[in-house]
Amino acid sequence: MKIAVPYKDGEVFGHFGHTAEFMIYDTDGEKILSKAVLPATGSGHAALTGLLAGAGVDTVICGGAGAGARQAMAAAGMTVYGGVSGSADAAVENLLAGRLAPDLGIVSCGHDHCGGHEDGHHCGGHDGGCGCHGEH
Repeated sequence: MKIAVPYKDGEVFGHFGHTAEFMIYDTDGEKILSKAVLPATGSGHAALTGLLAGAGVDTVICGGAGAGARQAMAAAGMTVYGGVSGSADAAVENLLAGRLAPDLGIVSCGHDHCGGHEDGHHCGGHDGGCGCHGEH
């Protein structure tokens, strides 16, 4: 299993589409074998998903991701574990120990930048993942 975590200062970075780097973990499904930083060469879900797919990633642990990012990762065959915060190493260890559940499409970016729109649409604080901009 090859796991990517949006990464900053040892922690899970909260916004998939705006991360500056990923920590890539090679595992045997039970323990971490190695890890290395992969700089993000672009922004947005399409560029980042392509970067991860090219690196052989099949699993992503993240704080949050917009609907477009989740769809791109699913289309690339990646399993996403969202809503995670704290230490990136601990998050991977929790996944390997079976303590994380896959994201079922309800985790958003967690940022309050979708308070409302001209058409009266309100995202409701992202509690259900709005996808109102297609990518967060």
